[in-house]
Amino acid sequence: MIANWNSIVDDSRNDIVFEGRNQEYGAYELRRKYNWTVTLILACMIGTVLMGMGIKMILGMQSDALDKETVLDMTTIDLTPPPADKNEPPPPPPPPPPPVLETVKFVPPVIKDDAVETDPPPPQEKLAESNVSTVTQEGDGDAVVVPTGEGNGVIEEKAPEIFTVVEEMPEFPGGAMEMMKYIQKNVQYPQMAKEAGLSGKCFLKFVVNGSGNITDVTILKGVPGCGECDREAIRVVKSMPNWKAGKQNGRAVSVFFNLPINFQLR
Repeated sequence: MIANWNSIVDDSRNDIVFEGRNQEYGAYELRRKYNWTVTLILACMIGTVLMGMGIKMILGMQSDALDKETVLDMTTIDLTPPPADKNEPPPPPPPPPPPVLETVKFVPPVIKDDAVETDPPPPQEKLAESNVSTVTQEGDGDAVVVPTGEGNGVIEEKAPEIFTVVEEMPEFPGGAMEMMKYIQKNVQYPQMAKEAGLSGKCFLKFVVNGSGNITDVTILKGVPGCGECDREAIRVVKSMPNWKAGKQNGRAVSVFFNLPINFQLR
């Protein structure tokens, strides 16, 4: 009996203490289940610690994956214009300037006592056949008068044509390779796209005018699900230096240009 009493993990101690007593009393049950309860608590504590360490390890691996170096995959693009078709007729010459409308100067006379008539007004017959203006000029004979709310006017010259293919296509300073280096150096991969693992190719269309400036930048097809990537591509294109303008028949003209920019995580 003494040996059993000295063993603190022996359940027979409870029988010794509660011998002859009501063992249905709560203290007897608590003491009888004490070892099992302590073991359960220790197991839960160890499991919680291991689970916390596992979660921390998984988050660390994800963070390392997001911090991997991102590289823009710049696909080499052949920007050489297609050879001219010998059977295709030459482009039409530029339109002639608009005709000049013939006008006759007419200024209301001012009555003065000592006035000397140096520029007599035209006769009424001349005014009836001509258009009144503040200057006198000869017309081309082909001008068309267009009625407007403020009098008669001359048809305005139409906007300059924007070509798709010309004899000398516009070119980035230094050529296509320099353009790809510029894009790779200046494009900033959106952080949101990095975290979401978004990638793809953005196709842009813009106009290189006769001065080499880039205008009218639009998106033909964007990166799926990543508007930030599309806006970043537009920003980089608009920040480009002036291009070498395209030429047709020896004169600088406005030309459409298509350019893809690839956003790729590696």
